Amino acid sequence: MPNALTRAAVAKMLDATLLDMAAEAAAFGQFLCDVKALSPATACVQPCRVAEAAAFLADTGIGVASVVAFPHGGSVPEVKAAEAARAVADGATELDMVVNLAAVRKLDQAAVAADIGAVVDAAAGRPVKVIVEAPLLSDEEKGLVCRAIADAGAAFIKTCTGVASNFADPADVDAFRKLLPDRVSIKASGKVGTIERLSELHAAGARRFGVLASQARDILAGCPEG
Repeated sequence: MPNALTRAAVAKMLDATLLDMAAEAAAFGQFLCDVKALSPATACVQPCRVAEAAAFLADTGIGVASVVAFPHGGSVPEVKAAEAARAVADGATELDMVVNLAAVRKLDQAAVAADIGAVVDAAAGRPVKVIVEAPLLSDEEKGLVCRAIADAGAAFIKTCTGVASNFADPADVDAFRKLLPDRVSIKASGKVGTIERLSELHAAGARRFGVLASQARDILAGCPEG
């Protein structure tokens, strides 16, 4: 394991995530307590729970990420922008938006860039991660979406929602790293449950990882202190 992957370093690469629409208030409260103990980069939550998460995690140094057009991505740019702006107003520090996959499939780069750009503008300087469903994309579609992400000024590409697809493939991460400028980072999401899997994806170029709180505990338990 590379020396850089200490417990403290890995913790700040994790987005601890709870997007289960059926999660009850008690489960969400426990999630927030777990997040505070784990100290990841962010807690990634549904838009309706951003304000609660932001209040609970205030002054901890842990960010709050919200999803936009999750999991379908099919909202028009104006609706995505409104959703993003409300999340920011409620305390979101990062946004994970689902790309318009229909526009990607049409190879309409201008439409994809406009879709992403609407959220980037509404984020007002906060990092935007663009979820692209990598396992479903052709090489041509991957190239197009990477160009659109770079042109629109997003901070990250994210491999999948965990709904339409749910596997972070190191080959996809490696392909994205070669297609993207250095200023765009890669978030791997989908069955990243162990430090071994995380290390493999990190070696391919991923620098942020979407995980459940239980997965975060397991990953961090496998890291050396530091």
